[in-house]
Amino acid sequence: MIVDIPDTTTAEVGKQLVELRESGGAVTIGRVLTLIVATRDNDQAERAIAAANEASREHPCRVIVLTHGDRSADPTLDAQIRVGGDAGASEVVVLRLNGELADHEHSVVIPFLLPDTPIVAWWPDEAPKVPAKDPLGRLAIRRITDATNAPDTTAAIKSRLESYTDGDTDLSWSRITYWRGLLATALDQAPHESVVSATVSGLAEEPALDILAGWLASKLDVPVHRKTGELRVELERETTSISITRPQTGKTATLRRTGQPDAEVALARRGTRECLAEELRRLDTDEIYLLALNGLSKVSYE
Repeated sequence: MIVDIPDTTTAEVGKQLVELRESGGAVTIGRVLTLIVATRDNDQAERAIAAANEASREHPCRVIVLTHGDRSADPTLDAQIRVGGDAGASEVVVLRLNGELADHEHSVVIPFLLPDTPIVAWWPDEAPKVPAKDPLGRLAIRRITDATNAPDTTAAIKSRLESYTDGDTDLSWSRITYWRGLLATALDQAPHESVVSATVSGLAEEPALDILAGWLASKLDVPVHRKTGELRVELERETTSISITRPQTGKTATLRRTGQPDAEVALARRGTRECLAEELRRLDTDEIYLLALNGLSKVSYE
């Protein structure tokens, strides 16, 4: 069910939420967190809502979506409430801030925060320079950005270290979870030789590959080269090598190891909803993500 409430107030929206809950049987019991989605793009907002709805099936929550309307208009609030099949396992409250009201997102969102539950803030496109110091970021114990949708993806992921505060993460990090697992498993197999260098290649504007290179540089403490070209990660050892290659839009990768037959492994690109669900599983500090950010300074770009 979708209910539009144009030119309204936070009090009226809250009243409508209660009425919908009572008439439809939806309850907030079982909601494990409040997810704030902050975007200025209406199209991006719909994609973010779809991802949040899917993630909410694993993490029932209230989703509060903040978008900006006409900045030259009078300061007004347009709202929309989605429950039932249009909201996954969550309640979705979409708040469109017009005029100067867009400068007061945190004040508008506060009345809708669920009591006694963690608050997570997610910027699906352009994020604040320092998320933890943003008014919305101050409300949250977990702050999720996505360098993939930034105007300059490489600059965005590199800037995450300077702005880092415990509780920060980026969806480009969770996009490489399966890559990291596959590389770690391959290295655990004989022969147990030390890695002497690594190469990560792919699209220049793919921040997930940048942070993968940073992770390798920190964990292996060897020269790591970031190149543009086919999607490929190669680890050179003293007498052998390990490589993973996958077509840019493919779902199956090829694992090659010296002296062993090639292996085909499932390795599709992870969607936003999968990555978001993973990040919502943990609300503490991700030390390995911070380690990977530190490793970015050691990566050689070619």
